[in-house]
Amino acid sequence: MIVQTIEQLEAIYGAAGEASTVKVVDRMIPQYRAYIEASPFVALATVGPEGLDCSPRGDGRGFVCIHDDRTLMMPDRRGNNRVDSLRNIIRDPRVALLFLIPGSGTTFRVNGRAHLTTAPDVLASFEVDNKAPRSVIVIEIDEMYFQCSRAIVRSELWSPKHHADAAGLPTPGQVLAALSEQRINGETYDREWPARAAASLW
Repeated sequence: MIVQTIEQLEAIYGAAGEASTVKVVDRMIPQYRAYIEASPFVALATVGPEGLDCSPRGDGRGFVCIHDDRTLMMPDRRGNNRVDSLRNIIRDPRVALLFLIPGSGTTFRVNGRAHLTTAPDVLASFEVDNKAPRSVIVIEIDEMYFQCSRAIVRSELWSPKHHADAAGLPTPGQVLAALSEQRINGETYDREWPARAAASLW
């Protein structure tokens, strides 16, 4: 059976318990501040006319700055210049963030609305190695809450015994060579990437 209505869905899953609803807040609390300040990685989801986008964002622990009880700021570091997330934010401010904390089963979610700023003082506040981001994503919090650890426990995400063997995976260069019908030299791409990445992290 294809589930087509909310009534059908609720008949399958039932009502959410109090622990699933009381945790949702629209402003910062000390406990939630601790999660954000410990996280070095965030998945950023956005939506635009072309569809959805989910982009990885990573930096030092606490790189997402708590500006005030209702506002977060996240630097847009160097990347591939596709700016898919940023294009979406300009056209549709809705965003969702999923914070991961290595070693912890708890993840943390934020839903809100975002805009971009290039205010010089804001950019300067995120400088690393004397390099400022080109823009900063400002997120107005609509709701935030922690996510229970079942997904992390089931996946054993932080267990070294489940780490993938990189040697068994295609390299980015191999993928690019195949998709470009060898116009991009995969071996050269893979060989040069570590130095290029090290020079352009920020």
